[in-house]
Amino acid sequence: MRHLAPNRRAVLLALGASGLALAARAQGPVPQVSDAPAAEPRDTARRVPFHGPHQAGITTPRPENGLVASFDVVATSLDDLERMLRLLTDRARFLTEGGPVPDLDPALPPADSGLLGPVIQPDNLTITVALGASLFENRPWLAGLKPARLQRMAQFPNDALDPDLCHGDLSIQFCANHPDSTIHALRDIVKTLSEFLVLRWMVEGDVPPVLADARGATPSARNFLGFRDGSANPDSNDAALMDRIVWTTGPHEPGWAQGGSYQAVRIIRNMVERWDRTPLVEQERIFGRTKMSGAPLDNPDATEHHVPDYAADPEGRAIPHDAHIRLANPRDAESQRHLMLRRPFNYSRGVLPNGQLDQGLLFICYQADLEAGFIAVQNRLNGEPLEEYVKPVGGGYFFALPGVRDKADYLGRALVDAARRT
Repeated sequence: MRHLAPNRRAVLLALGASGLALAARAQGPVPQVSDAPAAEPRDTARRVPFHGPHQAGITTPRPENGLVASFDVVATSLDDLERMLRLLTDRARFLTEGGPVPDLDPALPPADSGLLGPVIQPDNLTITVALGASLFENRPWLAGLKPARLQRMAQFPNDALDPDLCHGDLSIQFCANHPDSTIHALRDIVKTLSEFLVLRWMVEGDVPPVLADARGATPSARNFLGFRDGSANPDSNDAALMDRIVWTTGPHEPGWAQGGSYQAVRIIRNMVERWDRTPLVEQERIFGRTKMSGAPLDNPDATEHHVPDYAADPEGRAIPHDAHIRLANPRDAESQRHLMLRRPFNYSRGVLPNGQLDQGLLFICYQADLEAGFIAVQNRLNGEPLEEYVKPVGGGYFFALPGVRDKADYLGRALVDAARRT
């Protein structure tokens, strides 16, 4: 029987396949569809210091994921409030620092949800606790201790507020590199503090990572309207500026509240379908910026951080007088009193009953004076052209507590001490 000589092409293909197989085995297992995405150890191991004069999660660099949850507080005495704040501090300290999950008797519920496995990685997690005005109402043992500017969020003309998405006795802002870390932390708090806290509402969001530009600087992220968000934010690394804009000081605030900050949360739905059908030139005039670069319209070849020159455009030919950036910050001496530090996330919550996308902005900002900050700016924005495309549906005002100075301290300790003295 005659044997056929092997085809040269077939031999080369076989050798190539063998080489690829050997290389694959040398590099490790071939990924499967059921494999979890590979995590970066340097990201999950990153830790934000928990102790300090101010809470983390305010001027801390914003990670990719955020979540705000609002709670009703079940505390009928000052002792209850103290126990709640001590326990909340202990859980926040552990969750942000990370560590192994305790082993319990299998006949009991596990110590942890297991969402992150047997060892909790810090993952840049921050947990920021703030109090609502309603916490101080109908509790005689907190009489006279409410922060001076803290109030219930009022409805602005363009709002369509859902009561189930508004207000609360206490808010917690969770931020981390990965969404499982924020959800894990929320579930831990809900389980551990069920005696004191009842979840009222929550909204998750994220901010997309952005590649650095040619100079190595990272541009601002984009919101769901496609514009850069945060171009004019104050420099959070300027400690003196943060002392003036963000942190509460002075005799008008109770002594226990020094070093805290007012938090405004707004859940702002974007009418993305309508927006996507709007001409680009109109979109840009509504914001006052070019859509791609974020540069102000009076200097479209500049960067997003270029300061618009309103004095050179008194008639509003380049940037209309009712453009968002011109109303929000007129760049005059008076507007310096109304600065705030913005820390927003995009949210996407499925489809509404009318078939439209439920997408928008989880707006969060911090300021030393709520009335001079968010409320004053929002009143300037009332009636702006952007209102045709956005609809605030929820949120609330809260006061972020001063920080935890060391392991012997706890969140709200100065408030509890002041209540006991009175």
